[in-house]
Amino acid sequence: MSGEGTAPLDGVDVLLADLDGVVYAGEHAIPHAVEALQAAASGRRVGYLTNNASRTPETVSAQLRGFGLDAAPDDIVSSPQAAVVLLADLVAPGSTVLVVGGDGLVSEVEKAGFRITRSAHDDPAAVVQGFAPHVAWTDLAEASYALAGGDAGIPWVATNTDWTIPQARGTAPGNGTLVSAVHTAVGRLPVVAGKPERAIFDAAVARFGATHPLFIGDRLDTDILGANRAGMESVLVLTGIDGPKQLLAAAADHRPTYILEDLRGLAEPYPPTRSGADISGVRRTQVGDAVVAQRGSSLVLESAGADLDRIRAAAQAVWAAGVPIYALDVAPELYS
Repeated sequence: MSGEGTAPLDGVDVLLADLDGVVYAGEHAIPHAVEALQAAASGRRVGYLTNNASRTPETVSAQLRGFGLDAAPDDIVSSPQAAVVLLADLVAPGSTVLVVGGDGLVSEVEKAGFRITRSAHDDPAAVVQGFAPHVAWTDLAEASYALAGGDAGIPWVATNTDWTIPQARGTAPGNGTLVSAVHTAVGRLPVVAGKPERAIFDAAVARFGATHPLFIGDRLDTDILGANRAGMESVLVLTGIDGPKQLLAAAADHRPTYILEDLRGLAEPYPPTRSGADISGVRRTQVGDAVVAQRGSSLVLESAGADLDRIRAAAQAVWAAGVPIYALDVAPELYS
């Protein structure tokens, strides 16, 4: 964690943000996100990374401008953009590619010079698969027909494998669920372009010339894991998919640098973590006024403090315990 008195944004030259669950959920902006990003943009470049392959950067930037953000298409780094880079290394220029997905993916595949088909009858050289709300069983079936032949078959690129996607009405199946259906049919796995793979992060760093980037996400298994793989600091904001229970159980490579309730915390001093054991062997972890004590395999809350500091202290205590969370007796109030 950062030192006392510093904020997550201190020293950051490029702020990179996920979209679904961080900036918006469906058609609605997440509370406080727009104002916080507007303020952050006054001192640094702000870019947006999205695994959602259903829309073009032009469409995404238009939505962000509708919320009041100053976002151009070039500020959007998408998983389809990363996917076509992978395709270019797998098939010849101008090849026919079977596309499962929406306009965002089709646009990038066409801009890269490939021919588009939706049918396995056209003998495609590769399959590229991304999310779109209208993807149907028939689309997944065509991909499965084209990918017949197991590992000896044609290349298969997935824009991302997010299991879920936040929507205004709740959580819905994401591209990972649809990829899994094809995987079950063909018995093989795709090459993945988007988060948590490095390609999309590296593309963002190169595009914006970042030297000290900070990435904001709402998912541990894609956003935070990807940022860690790319060697950049990260924020888990608790406005999307993953909450305190998932956070406490996070594996070492899924743990964020910062934990925020919402994006207002980007510019606020981040409290340090203090920990140590007393002469009886009880180890205490303190963040703000929240104190978590470890006695043997039991973790209990000694001082509640603010809700967010309680979650931060609990996460640090679990992570420092040196054993998997299932080997600990964690009091429910630490993650509720």
